[in-house]
Amino acid sequence: MSWPTVPAAELMLKRGGSVNPANYPDETFELLSIPAFDKGEPEIVEGKAIGSSKSCVQPNDVLLSKIVPHIKRCWVVPAPQGTYRQIGSGEWIIFRSDKIYPPFLRHFLTSEIFHKQFMNTTAGVGGSLVRARPAEVGNIEIPLPPLPEQKRIAAILDKADAIRRKRQQAIQLADDFLRAVFLEMFGDPATNPKGWETLTLRELIHLQGGFAFKSDDFSDAGIPVVKIGNANKVGFTTKDISFIQPVNPEKLVQYELYPGDLLMSLTGTVGKDDYANISEVTDDYEKYYLNQRVAKISIRSERITKNYLRFFLAQPKIKSEITKTNRGVRQANISNGDIYELHIPLPEHDALVKFDRVIERLNSATKALSQCSRSDGALFHSISQKAFSGQL
Repeated sequence: MSWPTVPAAELMLKRGGSVNPANYPDETFELLSIPAFDKGEPEIVEGKAIGSSKSCVQPNDVLLSKIVPHIKRCWVVPAPQGTYRQIGSGEWIIFRSDKIYPPFLRHFLTSEIFHKQFMNTTAGVGGSLVRARPAEVGNIEIPLPPLPEQKRIAAILDKADAIRRKRQQAIQLADDFLRAVFLEMFGDPATNPKGWETLTLRELIHLQGGFAFKSDDFSDAGIPVVKIGNANKVGFTTKDISFIQPVNPEKLVQYELYPGDLLMSLTGTVGKDDYANISEVTDDYEKYYLNQRVAKISIRSERITKNYLRFFLAQPKIKSEITKTNRGVRQANISNGDIYELHIPLPEHDALVKFDRVIERLNSATKALSQCSRSDGALFHSISQKAFSGQL
């Protein structure tokens, strides 16, 4: 089946107006910002607390983030909470048209079909400075089936997406459970309520930084390279991983990674969850190489275990301690010294063994969930591909 298409520009809002909330300091607004999207709901905030002019938006507008475009952020503006005026960040590209059903458009804008083209519209030097250019995004063709067909496709994709999200939520609940178990067994490590002996991490671990691979080193196949994007706030991921075919592998031995190795990201936004993240290398590949801005943590003492160290470093107060020298800096680096100087309580050996057993049992369940989640993702991608090519 072949549907007509239209350039995205035909569906984009050209003149939706803007408002400077500072001119209405005592008015309460419903703000759809990028951080609000990440939290899952609009911010309810007074005008005096909003620092710049914002776009006027309305229910059923579709918002596409142009900042950090590799992260798929797309939002259908919900019905307002009360009588608050709805405003959006200037980082959104706003779509508004009666030609298209908003949930259908959202699914298309987050599909791989669109995203690959979207990434070709970007400009910037890296990180949060990369943005998609709306003028070029406007040239991307969007399928326009009849509205009843759009609604049918959106309903199918909504159901498939709901299944995928529930599986991901189950995995997150398992991680939350382990955090609670850690605190129950060991207490808050920042205050050491059980009065255990402490040592600095310098005496217990070794940190290995990554190699500064150049862009010319990467290829379409070979040994996968773990970059900071592969060890982020959602855990370790091999999605969009890069590869190299080393000419002199003997020179890269110290940068080798294997499944089960513990990693810490060394660059990020101070105070945010995506800073000082701890993750564990998965068994998707037999061997990896470590890129710069990520460190491998090796334990060189029997006084602590990998599981205990991982959850210790992930505690909010400990992460805050690591980043305290970087406060006031938007983008900052963690140094080895920031980590080495941390004092860690040393529980009794039996408690560490017990915690390992809890994790082992739960990991058996979450591994099955993760496999199902990957299958869900592949199935959703397949359905999406068929949906937007008229084969569903």
